[in-house]
Amino acid sequence: MEDGLRDFIHYLTVEKGLAQNTLVSYERDLKSYMKYVKSVEQISSWNDVRRQVIVGFLAVLKDQGKSSKTIARHIASIRSFHQFLLRDKQTDQDPSVHLESPQPERSLPKVLSMEEVEAFMDSAKTSDAFGLRDRAMIEIMYATGMRVSELINLDISDVHSTMGFVRCVGKGNKERIIPIGQTALGAVDEYLQKARPELVSKKNKTEALFLNHHGNRLSRQGYWKIIKKLAAEANIQKELTPHTLRHSFATHLLMNGADLRSVQEMLGHADISTTQIYTHITNTRLKEVYSKFHPRA
Repeated sequence: MEDGLRDFIHYLTVEKGLAQNTLVSYERDLKSYMKYVKSVEQISSWNDVRRQVIVGFLAVLKDQGKSSKTIARHIASIRSFHQFLLRDKQTDQDPSVHLESPQPERSLPKVLSMEEVEAFMDSAKTSDAFGLRDRAMIEIMYATGMRVSELINLDISDVHSTMGFVRCVGKGNKERIIPIGQTALGAVDEYLQKARPELVSKKNKTEALFLNHHGNRLSRQGYWKIIKKLAAEANIQKELTPHTLRHSFATHLLMNGADLRSVQEMLGHADISTTQIYTHITNTRLKEVYSKFHPRA
């Protein structure tokens, strides 16, 4: 059974070109599914799996308190996997055909106010190399709205100061060009001139833009650790996620009159309905302002 899963992950990597984080998610979901099939259902071949087996696995996830969004993701992974096995002639039937996905709860992303963004930026002390790195990093994130994976995968050559744009590679290896303002470019230039030469390893002449303590490319976990530290220093009480600055970027653009299609393009969303969630945030914000300041609210 491991061979089937290994073949599927190879297919997603080589033929579909999925991002590393997406591959990890698929593999994690399907390994837990395979463990259930083998240990609980005592099945040793994917060809023997029937619909009720998958339903049993999903019931276990529900009993574990998994959200409908997580369960829906597992269903999507299982569907794709069994479709692959059937196409690859490793099975002669697809037990996932008539599965129904739960409706995921659509929660609004947490965003910072413009004042909180300023406080967040100021919490990055620029008196040392790491402070300059942190300031440049969060300036780019807020200025472009790119994903964390896109940010940490930036190379020096991806920032075009004279042209005023950043090149990044998003989901599905899709490249996009995002405009970037002078404030963020200034922070990046200062980091490159004063800080990065101190951080780069003599043994590893990497082209990575943002480096860790060892002179290697900063990891996703390293970025998240920095964000939590800066938020604490800025006394921001809101519950943050690694993409809070990305969400804030999109929301603030829309609040200031940007059109939805332009924001969609800058965020790299394939479907505009994904971008539309930010209009709900701006509408909620407008209601709050009205309630607070209108004399007859």
